[in-house]
Order: sequence, then structure tokens, then C-alpha cells
Amino acid sequence: MNHEETRKSGVPLTSLHGIEVRPIRREERTRWDELMRQYHYLGLHSLIGESIRYLAIHQGRWLALIGWSAAAFKCKVRDQWIGWPSFLQYQRLPFIANNGRFLILPDIHIPNLASRALALNLKRLSCDWQTFYGHPLYLAETFVDPQYFKGTCYNAQGWEFLGYTRGFAKCANRYYPHNQPKMVFVHPLVPDVKRKLSELGPDSPFTRKEVKPMNLSLKQAEDLKERLSQISDPRMPRGKRHRKLSVLMIAICALLCSASNYAAIAQWTKSCTQNMLKRLGCRFNRKSGQYEYPSEPTIRRFLQGVDAEAVDTAVYGWLQTLCGKDDALAIDGKTLNGARQQDGHTIHLLSAFLQQKGVVIAQCAVDHKTNEIPALRTLLDPLDIKDRVVTLDALHTQKDTARYIVEEKKADYLFTVKDNQSTLKQDIEDLGLVSFPPLSTKPSTNVTDALKSAKSGQIRI
Repeated sequence: MNHEETRKSGVPLTSLHGIEVRPIRREERTRWDELMRQYHYLGLHSLIGESIRYLAIHQGRWLALIGWSAAAFKCKVRDQWIGWPSFLQYQRLPFIANNGRFLILPDIHIPNLASRALALNLKRLSCDWQTFYGHPLYLAETFVDPQYFKGTCYNAQGWEFLGYTRGFAKCANRYYPHNQPKMVFVHPLVPDVKRKLSELGPDSPFTRKEVKPMNLSLKQAEDLKERLSQISDPRMPRGKRHRKLSVLMIAICALLCSASNYAAIAQWTKSCTQNMLKRLGCRFNRKSGQYEYPSEPTIRRFLQGVDAEAVDTAVYGWLQTLCGKDDALAIDGKTLNGARQQDGHTIHLLSAFLQQKGVVIAQCAVDHKTNEIPALRTLLDPLDIKDRVVTLDALHTQKDTARYIVEEKKADYLFTVKDNQSTLKQDIEDLGLVSFPPLSTKPSTNVTDALKSAKSGQIRI
């Protein structure tokens, strides 16, 4: 729907009821950027650092655009208000987000829409940040140009006015005066935010987990390159400095080493040796004689545009080649907090997890109209799990699932039986097992088909 269609949609413009604020979807990114460039007085070059683009809508109609990005590197009045020392400031800046762009679209004239959209946005901002970047937010900040605005919507939402900036702008590594001081507003997202941001000690929630380097053999690297080569490059041909394969391999290896966000991926990359960067396919600078790694913004832009499903398929296939046949495969489901589908339902994933390796080798989404049982086949069909032991919770303790694992996938299983499965539980107790696995115990005549399935002298429970 273009802007003209939006204006003529016939949606009432006098009520705040039913307005929703959510992160944009991938296919909405281009339109969001175009509208911001066209109608915002500052335009839009990019959102710096960790960022999320939000959309305020009502019955499918776009009302407002909100952009959040990394906090300002320096702000005297903000830093004095927090009271943190300089050596902590740069470590904890990721826990502050800057409201760098806020636009009410033209022809939208709803009283109090700006403050309402801000309120709805702040309710979910920290949770969304946790989902996207692996850590929460504790403070929101914004800068208001007094030549154009008074910060009315921020005052209405209880933002605190701290003062004015010093009138400098950062370009590269230098600061230049522009003589246009901005009003500084902040809004705590947690109680006692100043103490929490400035507290010391190893137990601080802001202390980042160390990301360790990864030992990747030449054969493993070449195998990964081959699988990733089939993935299309989302970037424009012009201006590429780093190859598609190198960015993908860096991101995947960093994630396997417990990196949980873009900053952690960049941190992991800096710890790589020159030999490791060579194996990852990084570009070679003839002048410096060094292999160069991509920056955090480059990694972020690439990963936000790449086909995630294609990457998942390639990575899962590669991970299976790294695991031995003795590794048990655990199946478990998890609902993603803060993540929702287009229809508003939460996202529930069913994952196959190698317990000994600590690696997820496959996952699939479970439709909200069904449950994990039919999704199990979708998850396991493409996997080679022959001779592996598959562990599942009580939900999957069924005869059809047992036959599928044994007869079609040629694997073994270990099921959980709970008290609400009284008949099956009693059949197990009637066996009188004193050891596991049972080698010679004969099942009673009333044992269910699931317990009767035996292979090589073993009963699967």
C-alpha cells in the first residue's frame, strides 16, 4: 500500500484505540527507509550500531516510524547524570539506545499519537533488544533540536530533560563544532538505572562473557565454504570490499563460539589469528601484508539482508559432519519471548540439539494451530540420525513416533513417561526392571506396542 492508498483507506483518524507498535519486517525495510528519507527533516543515511526500526500501525495503515540506534559516544550532561567513570562508560554504552528518528507520517492527524506511540514502543523496547542482540536495555535517550521542536511528546511520557549538548558532531575520530546544541532527554527502562549502570564488580549484569577463538581445520573450512557458496549475496555489486563467503563464515564460527550479537561477532573476529582469517577467506591487503576482517556495520548489514533459511540449511548440514555417531540427539521445543509472526502469534521452535557438542543442528517453526508432534517429522526428515539415540519429552511418547524413529530413521529412542500417562507407567512398573538396558527381561502380555518394540535385545522406553 503506497502513501496515497494509505491516505484514502478510510480508517478513522480520531482515536488511539487499536494502535500497535512493532519492529518492521524484512520486506518493509525499503519502504520505511524511503519514507524516512522523504519526510524527516534530517533525512536518513543509516542507523548507527545496534538498531531496530519500528512501525506504528492501525488496521494495516502506517501512522508513524520510529528508529532506535546506538547511544551517543559522548554526552556530557548524560554522563554526569549517570555518574559512571570513563572506563565503564564505553563498556556499558550498548545498554543505552538512542531514539534517533521519529516521524509522524503526513496526513496523519491523531491527537496525542506521538506520546501514545512512544509509550507502546518503550513497553517492548528492552525485550526486543534482548531478542535481536542478546542483551537488554536500561536507558533510552534522545536529542531534540530546539529550532524545530520543544520535546512535547517526550515530556508527556515522563522523559527527564537533562540540559543541552555542547554543539559538537563526531566525524570519523574527530569532533567538529556545529553551534546547534540539542536538548537531551532520557527515560529509565529499569528502576534505579543510574546505580545499575555505574556499579562495579564481576557480578555486574553488564559484564560481557568472553568469546573464545575457534580452532577450525582446513578441511572443515573448505567444507563450510562449499556449502555456503550456494547462498545468494544480498548486497549490491558496487562497493563490496569483503567476500560473501568470508562474512558468512565469520558470523557462523563466532556464533558457534557463543557470540550472541553483532558486537560479539566483531569482537570474536578481532581475536582471530592471521592464519584463521586466511582460512575464513578474508581479503588480503597487499600494502599492509595482512588479512583484513569486516567491520561490525558490514557484518550487521549483510546478515540483516541474507536469506536466513538458506543459511540454516547449509550450517545444519555442515554441523552434522562434525559430530560422531555416538552423540545423543535431544529434541526440545521453546517459545521465543518477544518474537511474533505476522498474524501476531508467538514463535515456537522445535530444535534438534547435540548434547555432548552443545550445538543445535536443526530447527523448525511449529504452527500455532498444531503442536510439536507433527513438526517432529519435518525436523528429522532431512537429518541422517542412523544409530543415534534420540531423547524426547513425554509429549512425544507415542507409538507412531517410536515406529518412525526406529523403522524410518534407523535410530534408537529414549522417551519420558509422566504420571498422567498412567497406563503406560503401570506397564513399565509391571516389567520389574532392575537394570538398564534390560537384556533378558520378558515383557508382560499387557505391555503396549511402544514397550514391545525391541531391537538387538534392548527395550526403548
